[in-house]
Amino acid sequence: MKFFSLTVFLLLFISVKSQQRKSAEAYGIKIGVMQKGPTNSIVDVAGVKVGQVTLIVADSIRTGVTAILPHGDNLFQQKVPAAVFTGNGFGKLAGTTQIKELGNIESPIILTNTLSVAEGINGVINYTLAQKGNEQVQSVNAVVGETNDGALNDIRGKHVKVEHVLQAINSASSQKPQQGNVGAGTGTVCFGFKGGIGTASRKLPASLGGYTVGVLVQTNFGGELQIDGVPVGEKLGRYSFSDQLQNPVDGSCMIVVATDAPLDSRNLERLAKRAFMGLAKTGGIASNGSGDYVIAFSNNASVLIAHDSKTATITTTVLRNDVMSPLFMAVIEATEEAIINSLFMATDMKGKGGRTIEALPLDKVLPILKQYNRIN
Repeated sequence: MKFFSLTVFLLLFISVKSQQRKSAEAYGIKIGVMQKGPTNSIVDVAGVKVGQVTLIVADSIRTGVTAILPHGDNLFQQKVPAAVFTGNGFGKLAGTTQIKELGNIESPIILTNTLSVAEGINGVINYTLAQKGNEQVQSVNAVVGETNDGALNDIRGKHVKVEHVLQAINSASSQKPQQGNVGAGTGTVCFGFKGGIGTASRKLPASLGGYTVGVLVQTNFGGELQIDGVPVGEKLGRYSFSDQLQNPVDGSCMIVVATDAPLDSRNLERLAKRAFMGLAKTGGIASNGSGDYVIAFSNNASVLIAHDSKTATITTTVLRNDVMSPLFMAVIEATEEAIINSLFMATDMKGKGGRTIEALPLDKVLPILKQYNRIN
């Protein structure tokens, strides 16, 4: 079957559908107290690029790829310090052991569906081996995360191909990423509503370093939805276990955290742990069958790690522990808002078996938030 996911028709369809939904910020919802970046997205961290391929074909293919590039140069030759935090390990996040062992990432970060991790790995390998300067490379640690979009997608058909992964990487740009039913979030479900891709950012004031923290999420998990502290899921009567244990709770959430603060892998792991607090603030419960992971990296030029070095030692300048707290606060707020944006920007999706997952009903949600004085 020929894929029509990137035809002009489909892109226009996605664009029109996205225009019918707005981010939480656009409705006057202010999550947290910190300043947002210019686009309120992960690309507010200078150098970060995002590319996405969305596959919507016939009545059962609802999936895709999201690629995050920590910087635009050769990542294998200029690695970024990184860390991974596992909130709940029911997942297939490739590349984690080397990140934990060496404290760096040397490839684009790929998000896709559970049964397409292998294609993600092969795509990253092909991309890396083909880059100028990598002619002698014989080992690539591909970082590929996933959530299971089988509720709407014919996941067993394995419709994501290596060429889609390469297309996502090669199309990556510094433009604000689309959110909702796009890329790796095309077929996902969150809190019983249509999930997807979401993003947000926070910028510290100059007195605290002026650093930026950006977050991108792929949401596919359950719990009791809370928006800025308001028990929206309870008010709607839609939350996990609310119907004699019939409402789904298992799923996954992938969280990618970028910053330009000069952090080593140890403090990046501390930052990643706080991102998970942002997920908790939305009502996520990290259920038994949920693969919930945070990948955090810094692309500050002072901490990049050269693949080949003529010296035996590395001298870097990194932040002290006692100045980390503002970054912790920033990542909590950005993660919370990114998850909420994934819901606000998603639209109704009909997929495999004729099943329809409805988007978060904003006509009901906004009045609830107004009752709690959460809308300016």
